[in-house]
Amino acid sequence: MKAIEITQYGAPEVLRAGERPDPVAGAGEVLIRVAASGVNRPDVLQRTGNYPVPPGASDIPGLEVAGTIVGGDAAAMAAAGFKPGDRVCALVAGGGYAELCVAPVGQCLPVPEGLSDIEAASLPETFFTVWSNVFDRGRLQPGETFLVQGGTSGIGVTAIQMAKAMGASRVIATAGSDDKCQACLKLGADAAINYRTQDFSEEAKKLTDGKGVDVILDMVAGSYVDREVKCVNEDGRIVIIAVQGGTKSEFNSGLVLRRRITITGSTLRPRPVAFKEAIAQSLKKNIWPLIEAKKIQPVIFKTFAAADAAQAHALMESNQHVGKIVLTW
Repeated sequence: MKAIEITQYGAPEVLRAGERPDPVAGAGEVLIRVAASGVNRPDVLQRTGNYPVPPGASDIPGLEVAGTIVGGDAAAMAAAGFKPGDRVCALVAGGGYAELCVAPVGQCLPVPEGLSDIEAASLPETFFTVWSNVFDRGRLQPGETFLVQGGTSGIGVTAIQMAKAMGASRVIATAGSDDKCQACLKLGADAAINYRTQDFSEEAKKLTDGKGVDVILDMVAGSYVDREVKCVNEDGRIVIIAVQGGTKSEFNSGLVLRRRITITGSTLRPRPVAFKEAIAQSLKKNIWPLIEAKKIQPVIFKTFAAADAAQAHALMESNQHVGKIVLTW
């Protein structure tokens, strides 16, 4: 099969098309003929040598795919309600940038009615991540306020729509330009803060009548944590899912104690299959009907032929995109 390989750690140009043996599905797995592969920030980190591949996972980058089931564990497929020929999208621990990909059957979801393979390929990584961190770890409840850093990223466009659809009373997003702030508002955010010209901490407090937000989804960490501690509500939750601003933070622990703030975080890729299967079931029950009802929609910024994966990575690193970047096969 054709696959995109990381020939060495470095710039986008280290991504090259090559030939790999076809993967073989094992117990509890399906083989997918890939039509489209989502591009995500962890793929960039893997390419630069900053995100090790979990034990047992393919070294081919790519964490989400959409396509057609062409084989696998028949019993597991039947138990999950799938069969060869079904269109699915799947979260995988690696191997997504390839014509064929193996996925645990429990991490597959049917392509929502009315969606293309390109749109479906943009769903798994961000939707699994947002559900796990905003609703499971962050415990966002209807009527609460929510802030997402980087509102036009793949995670951001998903978090804005999902939080709003699940009943958040006010959704606030940060972004790095006025145009991107407008994009956040069009996606359903109630307010957007340009972090280059405004202090997001002060603005978030103003937007919540001085109370602070209930849940913050943070992909920056570093110096942001101190400012988040200052603008989160009593019993608020700060959920860190990336450290683009650095791994070390200094903040006022006294505020954490007095306001009973929870600071938590997680990574999804190395978690066990059973954990991801549980998220898949939550998405199928709570979010897939909202996608089919057009209350949540994929946001595709640009597609590239798989052979042009280097261009896709360069675009992601430029931070000019709004939504998802997808490779097609």
